[in-house]
Amino acid sequence: MNTTTHVGFGPDVLVNAGPHAGLAIADRPVRGRLELGVSVRGGRSVASRQFHEGALRVLRPHYLDESGQVCYVMVNPGGAYLGADLFVIDVEVEAGADLLLTTQSATKIYRTPGSFAEQRMRIKLGEGSRLELVPDQLIAYREASYRQNSHISLHPTSSLVMAEVVTPGWSPDGASFKFEEVRLRNEIWIDTQNGEKLLALDNLLIRPPVNDVTGMGFMEGFSHLGSLVVVDPRVDQGLADEMDRLAKDFDAYTGVSLTATIAGSAGLVLRSLSNSTEELNNLLGACTGVLRERWHGQAPLNLRKY
Repeated sequence: MNTTTHVGFGPDVLVNAGPHAGLAIADRPVRGRLELGVSVRGGRSVASRQFHEGALRVLRPHYLDESGQVCYVMVNPGGAYLGADLFVIDVEVEAGADLLLTTQSATKIYRTPGSFAEQRMRIKLGEGSRLELVPDQLIAYREASYRQNSHISLHPTSSLVMAEVVTPGWSPDGASFKFEEVRLRNEIWIDTQNGEKLLALDNLLIRPPVNDVTGMGFMEGFSHLGSLVVVDPRVDQGLADEMDRLAKDFDAYTGVSLTATIAGSAGLVLRSLSNSTEELNNLLGACTGVLRERWHGQAPLNLRKY
């Protein structure tokens, strides 16, 4: 399924973007690079490859329970993304390995005069592997422009959960939506016997109206957006319906969509609008908590920043 969600129309409207959707992006210097490979040794997941340079790195690994899942925390010592900054992240979770990847703090996008800030991420999941990607919120400040492009390749038996919250930053005049735009693009492929097949092209564009920050229909009157992407062989209509029912317990406007099934694996996309980062974090935490307990026998996430 090739889809674009334009939040000016609400979180549950999906529009065909076509197979060549995306942006032509000029090359620019890399300000931070991180490479992380995870494999299984001695019944626990450990780093088999680790490299960083510039303004990206990871803290020492942690194990939050007895499951063997390893937790890494990404750190940007510079504290923020600025104009023309490019950050490149490469993550590979090998067969049978289990990685929880989070950030030490919010990702802050400040003014980007001249050119947008960008993060490019490549994720590869091997047979029977699992990745939970749960960064702190993305905050776009006044005159910020940001693009996040993720290319994700999965084995049909692997499991992916990605949760993210986007919020406007503080502005001196107190107005919301002073940033220029935020684009989040997830290209998700399934590795089949006949080569990789595209499962979903998920484009999220937040572009506030230029002259009327409360433009009719924009964000349905809300200020914060939450997103949950799940790809797993156990994703089905029943799970989508359950996530939809669960979301009704929160002060948020939510829509849930399913992808087609490829090689036995399917995807679920949940979009939610609210006026509170905490409310969206609680909603996404409740959804991921259901998956952790049902699929892996783990408690809901209680992340502590190390």
